[in-house]
Amino acid sequence: MHTRIYLIGFMGSGKSTQGKMIARMMGYDFLDMDDWIEEQEGMTVPQIFSEYGEAYFRKKEKMAIRATGTLEKTVIATGGGAPCHGDNMELLKASGLTIYIKLTADALISRLSTAKTRRPLLEGKTDDEVRTTVKEMLNERETFYKQADMIIDGLGRVNERIVNAIQRRG
Repeated sequence: MHTRIYLIGFMGSGKSTQGKMIARMMGYDFLDMDDWIEEQEGMTVPQIFSEYGEAYFRKKEKMAIRATGTLEKTVIATGGGAPCHGDNMELLKASGLTIYIKLTADALISRLSTAKTRRPLLEGKTDDEVRTTVKEMLNERETFYKQADMIIDGLGRVNERIVNAIQRRG
C-alpha cells in the first residue's frame, strides 16, 4: 500500500474535502499543503501572495513537497499550482501515489463562484474574467495534472472511487 497519496487538481476540485474523507476511510493522516505553508509562514496564502508574490509562494510549495516526502500513511492535498512548476510533478511522483481529481472548466467555475475561500489568482476579477482565467489556467495545467498515476472524475462519490482504486493498485 502506498504510504503517501498526493491529490492534485485545479483549485476548487475538492482535494482538501475529498482528502480528509479518503484519509479517514484508509486510517491515514491528512495534510493540506496550503495549510502547512500558512503555518510555516504565519500568514494566509492570500497574504503571502500579496506581500511576497507568487514566485515566493511557489518556492514555499517546493519546500512543502520535500517536507511531505518523509510522512508515512498520509493523504496530502496539494495546492492547485503545486505540480505545475519546475520539477514539482516529478518530486510528487517520486514521493508517493499521485491522483488527479479532474473536473471540467464549467464545473470548476461553478464551484469557485460560490466558494467562501479567497483565491489569490482570481481575486478582484469579474465573472467573465474568472471564466476566462479558469479556462486558460486549466488548459495550461492539465499537461502536468495528466501525468498523475491515476485520474479520477471529480464528480460524484470521489472518495470511495479513489480508495477502491488505491486498494486495487496495492
